Amino acid sequence: MYIERSIDALLLDWKNSRSLKPLLLRGARQVGKSWAVEHLGESFDYFIEVNFEKRPDLKNVFETVHDVHELANSLSMLYNKPVEPGRTLIFLDEIQDSPDAIRSLWSFKEDFPGLHVVAAGSLLEFALKELPSFGVGRIRSLFVYPFSFDEFLVAEGKSSWVKAKQEASSDKPLPVALHNDLVQHYRTFLMVGGMPASVAAWIGSHDYSQCQTELDDIQLTYYDDFAKYSKKVDPTLLRNTLQSVILQIGNKFVYSKVDGSYRAEEVKKALGLLCDAGIVKRVSHTAGNGLPLGAETNDKFRKYIYLDSGLLLRILDMDLGSAQQLTELIVAGTAEDLVNKGGLAEMVLGWELLKYNNPRSQHDLYYWENTAEGTQSEVDYVIARNMKVLPVECKAGTSGKMKSLYVFMRQKHLTDAVRCSLENFSLLESFDKVVEAPRRIAINPLYAISTLYNAATPFIPLL
Repeated sequence: MYIERSIDALLLDWKNSRSLKPLLLRGARQVGKSWAVEHLGESFDYFIEVNFEKRPDLKNVFETVHDVHELANSLSMLYNKPVEPGRTLIFLDEIQDSPDAIRSLWSFKEDFPGLHVVAAGSLLEFALKELPSFGVGRIRSLFVYPFSFDEFLVAEGKSSWVKAKQEASSDKPLPVALHNDLVQHYRTFLMVGGMPASVAAWIGSHDYSQCQTELDDIQLTYYDDFAKYSKKVDPTLLRNTLQSVILQIGNKFVYSKVDGSYRAEEVKKALGLLCDAGIVKRVSHTAGNGLPLGAETNDKFRKYIYLDSGLLLRILDMDLGSAQQLTELIVAGTAEDLVNKGGLAEMVLGWELLKYNNPRSQHDLYYWENTAEGTQSEVDYVIARNMKVLPVECKAGTSGKMKSLYVFMRQKHLTDAVRCSLENFSLLESFDKVVEAPRRIAINPLYAISTLYNAATPFIPLL
């Protein structure tokens, strides 16, 4: 049974676009790219799926035939299906295994307009980097991630809850009962994670052990992929680096903490490959003085977050044996402990910020740290909102525990900020007598990060 995703609407928009371009779905392995395209294929009269991992012999077709009309005819004969513009969807899956197939995408826009061609692949970013050029202006990309919490709620049949929280604000908080229900479902989401196979197992059984089985399979697949990087980096280094990322989540990454006494440059290369594979995301330090946030970064200060909370629990259990404490924190811990301990809520917040952003572009994550000697101020994330710099903290405490946030606001002359917690929507207002400026800190629940990107009902009327 297919589970609805937010990307479905974008795929339908692409299908009905007047300026049709070949579409490339990009993202980590098993985040649902192929599943979404196969679902889209049901809306066409004919669907041709070419999987280069399952049928490596088909790479020869793209190596020897370069005219896209001839390619279409070849695929029509091989799959015994007509190829007709507007009626046929051609899906080139695991396209990273065929550079010639990637190059063919460049020609479809110009030489076969009207034909729907979509491609996807795991480890695709590696292949794209090795190509001398990449069809600028002739290919459209969509970046796919695991399920967001909103998508998880829809899968659970709670679409009305999504609508309710999108309409909520500091002036109109949610009813207490609904807030409590959302907090409980958010805890479940942390355990299940957003990987489609795990979500499907949960929806079908509500048995977490079945989710664990799916997550184990996915994690082992990621480890198997490390062998494919062997010409670039030692697989043992990759595994040790990934484990260190998980153990250091929420903190500045320290290269020397990676087991094996590797040089910093070796670890940096491993981190780059894990980021290209989509299973790790870099959070860069920004000075936060203005937009774009990437204009003033400090490469000496970086954090890294792992792809999914469910997968994180499985790798802890399989490799490091330290999942039980975190599991107890999720299931039975207080709201304050869950948010403030272990970096899990901060990690999930970072991915939620990406999932609700525009999927047509690849977005970076930033945080701020006071680099002055003898200081310890740090803000978890800094984003752009309404053309302004907006600090976002993941905290469960009261206003007295937000010293770093206040320091940042004062230094950057900001009046507005966000504290993400497991509290209901609310607003903290005060006046900074030192700089004679108002402070407004919107309390935005961790289960409602999508409201930060909801232009129709902004979480707070920013000045």
